Amino acid sequence: MPNRKSPPGSALVIGSGVVGLTIALKLQARGVATTLVDPGDPARAASWGNAGHIATEQIEPLASGKTIRGAWRRLFWRGGALALPPRGIGAWLPFSLRMLAASRRRRFDAGTAALRSLLAAAMPAWKRMLEQAGAPELLREQGHFVAWESEAGARAGRAAWGAADTGTTSLRDATAEELAAIASLLKTPPAGAIRFAGSGQIADLPELAVSLREAFVRAGGIVRRGTVRALSGRGDAEVAELDEGDSLTAEAMIVAAGYGSASLLRPIGYKVPLVAERGYHIETAATDWPADLAPVVFEERSMVVTRFTSGLRAASFVEFTRQSSPPDPRKWARLRDHVRALGLRFDEPATEWMGVRPTFPDYLPAVGQSRRAPNLYYAFGHQHLGLTLAAVTADMVAAMVSGEAPPVDPAPFDLERFRSGGAAG
Repeated sequence: MPNRKSPPGSALVIGSGVVGLTIALKLQARGVATTLVDPGDPARAASWGNAGHIATEQIEPLASGKTIRGAWRRLFWRGGALALPPRGIGAWLPFSLRMLAASRRRRFDAGTAALRSLLAAAMPAWKRMLEQAGAPELLREQGHFVAWESEAGARAGRAAWGAADTGTTSLRDATAEELAAIASLLKTPPAGAIRFAGSGQIADLPELAVSLREAFVRAGGIVRRGTVRALSGRGDAEVAELDEGDSLTAEAMIVAAGYGSASLLRPIGYKVPLVAERGYHIETAATDWPADLAPVVFEERSMVVTRFTSGLRAASFVEFTRQSSPPDPRKWARLRDHVRALGLRFDEPATEWMGVRPTFPDYLPAVGQSRRAPNLYYAFGHQHLGLTLAAVTADMVAAMVSGEAPPVDPAPFDLERFRSGGAAG
């Protein structure tokens, strides 16, 4: 991988989700004059619509034999969280074939090792990031619960988690007091629950967005509203062409535009097999859910419930389709059904959200320095782990841009892994 001999004087970060924001803040703090290009309309960004979970336990890539074998049981029409809409077959069928190839044992083991290296650094990176932003209270290191409604689900779930690689986290049976706290919120007490230690939660995602942006601006960073339509090189600098006709130039360009990164990099010659993996949530401001209760995953419903400062959120679904497809109201209706069946207090009107997780078929992100345009860097495709891995990704990119060795080896996340059209490509 090419490296700079000295840090650049300027940088342009394309994308204002949590990955782009953290990268911009890190670069600006290192003394690189950084401009963040913000396309606006943050409401549908997956960065701010997720469960707020710092999922350090998710070591094993979802591109696995276990996922493939169990997929039919999780289909939406069977009551599960996996949706493969017929209108999106042109997107999810090629992706599924690539995912099947990426789930071979050798590739799965390599992916697990790669994710382990990232996730081991995720929580320390968030601590440093939020200290730098002046908002350390936004990180709650209280772990999370996984709960089951049936005895059979509890037995199977405990066995599965006990056999899984959970990295730096640990798990134990929930105590009687913890079970009672969860039961007090439900119509029927849970049949069982486990509690993870070593995972965490962001206290409030809107507050996180504000804190990161304000810290970036305080440090001297510039936010430019606009949408980048094309990239080009000009000597020792990179150029971003905006929709309105303006151009922005910087010595280093970082593409962190989520799903939109694929269209920006394709003309440069990159094969970017992203799929739009969409999630849904409902959220209410009025709730009796205790503010200090860790997130609870209701595993049999594939739903996670998180108490934020601003309200209670229930999130679920893995919907593979085209980015432009309209939301499916049945997903929000299903979430409401789950909430009612559990007996949770979830006052209406609840807000409804749908957003896109940019996902590669091997379930590893793309983080690296371009071999085709040495002043170009990229960080996107973090699937379900965008929030979890944002801070450590920022550390990696800031180091690469500055000509230093990154804290985590970026080789497994290089976009060139798709160049040959092999298993993951």
